[in-house]
Amino acid sequence: MEFTSTNDIIDFAIKSEIEAAEFYENAAENEGTKGIVNMLKEYAQEERKHERMLKHLKDNQAKIESYLFEKVQNLKRSDYLVDMEYRPGMSYVDIVRVAMKREEKAYKLYTEMAQAAEKSEQKNVFSIMAQEEAKHKNYFETMYDDYMAQQGD
Repeated sequence: MEFTSTNDIIDFAIKSEIEAAEFYENAAENEGTKGIVNMLKEYAQEERKHERMLKHLKDNQAKIESYLFEKVQNLKRSDYLVDMEYRPGMSYVDIVRVAMKREEKAYKLYTEMAQAAEKSEQKNVFSIMAQEEAKHKNYFETMYDDYMAQQGD
């Protein structure tokens, strides 16, 4: 993937966020359990927030330099799980596992792209997105961790 401008990077990230939101929206439509449907819809909304944030950054690129990074704890739960494909009717914990792995992959992609970027503004956009994906990963890992603790793990 080669990006010639910061706008190219932001457009790529917007497309990725739209795809992620659509994944969660479609999964919500295929589920029958209210709690799972609500969780998936909530996460689709999170992805839509990222889409709006990116569009705002694209229109106000000076904000890229003033973005405040924060430390996001990495529980590393997803690092030890195998990839799973989403199937309608999966259990709650399996859906959380699928979501964790999706967010982990997005985080790793943006982190690698940030490391490979040559221009600081482009590096910052990738780093912003990596942090946002790290927050998502942490959210699902925490849900998974809580579930597993209830199971005696």
